[in-house]
Amino acid sequence: MSSPFTTTVLHLTTGSTETVTDLTSDCEQFLTRAAAGRDGLLNIFVPHATAGIAILETGAGSDDDLLAALRTLLPADDRWQHRHGTPGHGRDHVVPALIPPHATLPVIAGRLELGTWQSVCLVDTNVSNDNRQVRLSFLG
Repeated sequence: MSSPFTTTVLHLTTGSTETVTDLTSDCEQFLTRAAAGRDGLLNIFVPHATAGIAILETGAGSDDDLLAALRTLLPADDRWQHRHGTPGHGRDHVVPALIPPHATLPVIAGRLELGTWQSVCLVDTNVSNDNRQVRLSFLG
């Protein structure tokens, strides 16, 4: 019998601009090995204080709209008490309060259960740190 719990870590480079990175295919590839046709849960976790996991439509402008909304809600200026790094970096530390650093999604018969237009995305507004890890864990 295979282990009911399997995990892996994705190592990503997000670049020097705010990004929404689609992780859906990475999640699906992981589940092909880890779930092996079983039902369970996929947990996606980013262990960083300035990034989050979002479920949203990509490619039709929603990803850019999300980044624009974050810029409106959390301006990159000098209002933040957390002041190290690039100007306005303190706002990056508030992002995980709005876009949590985790998501848990259903897996049915080894397949990720997402809506028609939903994707699993890493949201990273921290332009000072472009090296990210994302932990994928399957619990069968």
